Order: sequence, then C-alpha cells, then structure tokens
Amino acid sequence: MNILKEYRLIPLEEDDHRIKLMVPPNFRDEDVEEIRFLTGKDVELVVVEEEEFTKELQNRLSMEEVVIESEEEEIGDISKDILLESEDSPIVNLVNSVLIKASTAGASDIHFEPYEDEALIRLRLDGILHDYLKVPKTMYESVVSRIKVMANMNVAEKRIPQDGRIRIKIGRKELDIRVSTVPTVLGERVVLRLLDRSGSLLELEDLGLEGEDLEKVKNLAKKPYGIVLVTGPTGAGKSTTLYAMLLYVKGPEKNIITIEDPVEYQIKGISQIQVNPKVGLTFASGLRSILRQDPDIIMVGEIRDAETADIAVHAALTGHLVLSTLHTNDAPSAVTRLADMGIEPFLIASSLEGVIAQRLVRRICEDCKEAYKPAVTELEELGLKEGDYTFYRGKGCDACLGTGYKGRIGIFEVLEIDDDLKSLIIKTQDAGPIRKLAKEKGFFTMMEDGIRKVMKGITTPQEVISVIKEV
Repeated sequence: MNILKEYRLIPLEEDDHRIKLMVPPNFRDEDVEEIRFLTGKDVELVVVEEEEFTKELQNRLSMEEVVIESEEEEIGDISKDILLESEDSPIVNLVNSVLIKASTAGASDIHFEPYEDEALIRLRLDGILHDYLKVPKTMYESVVSRIKVMANMNVAEKRIPQDGRIRIKIGRKELDIRVSTVPTVLGERVVLRLLDRSGSLLELEDLGLEGEDLEKVKNLAKKPYGIVLVTGPTGAGKSTTLYAMLLYVKGPEKNIITIEDPVEYQIKGISQIQVNPKVGLTFASGLRSILRQDPDIIMVGEIRDAETADIAVHAALTGHLVLSTLHTNDAPSAVTRLADMGIEPFLIASSLEGVIAQRLVRRICEDCKEAYKPAVTELEELGLKEGDYTFYRGKGCDACLGTGYKGRIGIFEVLEIDDDLKSLIIKTQDAGPIRKLAKEKGFFTMMEDGIRKVMKGITTPQEVISVIKEV
C-alpha cells in the first residue's frame, strides 16, 4: 500500500505497532481510519499548514522512482492539481510523475524522444539536457497520446507537426506548458516548454547586471523615445531582460503595449498582444496597429525582418520608446545588422539609443562550492596574466544533481549610443570601429563581465568561455 500516492498523506515514521503521518489541515478522517484498518496499527497525526504539506508532498513524489508498468489504459481529462490526482492508469501516473519531477528540479523543457528499441525522456536544467527516464517503445505512443489529450491536440493526426498548450497546477505552482510535436521516422517527438505562471518576474537588480551597467540599463529604460535593443542567441534570456525593463518603468501614467510570439508572462497594467500569422497579425502589422493606440512604450518581441525594423525606427523617431530583441553576437554588431536590413545609417544614428548584449552562464552550486588555484592555461583562455588568483567550482552534490551548478545568471555588455557614437555610425556601420570608440568611453565587453563573475566566485571560467566567443 502506497500511502503517499493512494491517500496523499505523508508517512514520517513506522514501527510494528504505530505509523506517524503528516497531514494537511483539511485531511479526511475516513482516509485515516482506512489506513488504521488496513495496517492494523495506531495512527499518529502531525497536522501542518497546507503550504508546508504541499511542498513536502511535491518533494517526496519527485524523489520517488518512476515505476513503468505496461498496461492498456483509457486517457481521461487532467484534473486541476496533479499532486492531488490519484490515477490507476500507469500512463497518466508516468506523465504526472515526469511533470512533477521537472517542476521540482526547475527544468525549462522536457524532451520525449523515440528511438528504435525504446524512448528517452530528458530534462533541460540550466540550459543543459540530462537523461531522466527510458520508456519501452510499446508504451511510448500512449504517453504521446496522453500529452496530446492534455494539450487539446488531435490525437489521431501523427503525420504533421502540431502545437498545443497545457495549464496545470503542481501544488502552489501554476504551470503553462507549450507542447510541440513533430513526426520522425521512429514516432512522434514531443518537447514541452515549462513556464511558471506563479513565479514572480525578475527585476533589473536580479539579472546579474553589475554597478555601472545596471545604471546604464535603467537610464535606457527611462528614455522618452528611441530604440533599445537586447541582443543574443536563442535562450540567452533576452525576453527576461525586456520584462524586467518594463517592470522598472511601468506605472499608471504610462501606456505600455507589447506584441510578442508567444506572450510568455502576463504583466498587470501592460497590454500584451499575441502574434497570429494565420489571421495576418504579424510583428509588422501589429506594430502598425499599436501606433494608433497612443502608446508611450512599445515592446516588440523580435525584429525579424526589414519591414518590422523600418516601422520600429519610425516609431522611435515619432516620440515612442521601442524595446525589442535582435539576433547578433555582441552589442556593436546590432548596428551592422540594422544596416543589413536596409535601414539608412542616419536613421540608425537618430533612433538607436542603446544595445544590451547578453548570455546566460550557470551559477556554481552553493552547497558544494570549493576554491582552487587556476592553471596557467585557464588564465590564458580568459586573457589574464599570471598571478595569484582564486577561482571556484562545484564538486557536485545531490542539490545540483552532481553537476556542480545550480541556477543561471546573465553576463552583459551595455552600449549607450552617445553623440560621438551617433556621428561614427553615420560614417561607418562596421562593428569594429564602433567597439573601439565605445571601449575608449568605458564600455565593458561580455568577456570582461564574465571574468568579474569568475573572480567573485559566481561562475566558472569554463562556463564563460563556452558561451562567449570573444570578437
């Protein structure tokens, strides 16, 4: 008898005559009586607050080894809180267990990958994929079907890619899960992107911006008009930075409208629009419509094409602050990218107020952090001269699943476009001269910011080098 799963009561101690249970305030007397009858033991209760009980239940369930039992089953609707869901179906229990484990571990994505003889479930933690569970091929199709039912997708259609969405609760956590399926020769591959709706958005001070760079970003967010761009590859945390900037400036006197694909987090007091190309709502058409809504600040999820770039520039020149993202390697390259999109140099110089480039690096786990003296080769990779340095690394422990890392932090470079840089941009859009002049004015590169974080024991040299290719 599994008291944890069948009754959602937590066993604390047990001997030949007595069993001690942790229970929530709203426990059912009949469940306790049933346990007393089935075990033939005295039951001692420890009543705790609902929040403490839910947290402990989630931890216990996430630590339980997933037992895979092959059995034909009918797929039902998902209930509101999967921690409180008790199912006889092994498939439903398997999917729920994976979701609980991913949520508890702080995973951003869950991958379901079919191979010839079995399927693999992997979790992405702090940007790195880890193998989690192997599923027999005979069960895999039922697992995919279960996910599709939860996401209101067409279960019968297996030949084309599909997208769906699941909203569930795991204790106090509200998860919004984006579901994507694609057909492969060995079956459908499924990826779930987990967004924690109940988690609070990060503020500018929480991102990892250091002193002077933090002040520069705050100044850029307060600009009355112009374009501010956040650049970096996919998964570098650009959207998080934009949301933090919006949180910093939002207020009753500001009309802030965003157009995003997708809307990742809903912010009270800000109007957010979801791109929908099927009905003709693109970044460009949405941006045109926003300009007729008397906005003060506009956030465009991404400048993907020349049309969107052109509208954004003209919006900035007509008295609006436009925040957006761009895919470039570093901050000075944003000017080159805009020029490649066909924006005239004088328009770039007139409208662009600043560029923030960023990457995410993993934090060293605080539970297993240790100091060490770096080798000469490590110092050379960071561009440091020989000296008496102390770096830090994680040994690997249960808290970080043996990786030595837990959580992530941003490394940044912030380029403010002043009058001298504007004059240079009119003459050349080459990133080299722009970077050279910016450095003369105190511009810190991402590599320099990364080295500062290595010195402070926040991350490791390997992390910084792996995410930055110094230009």
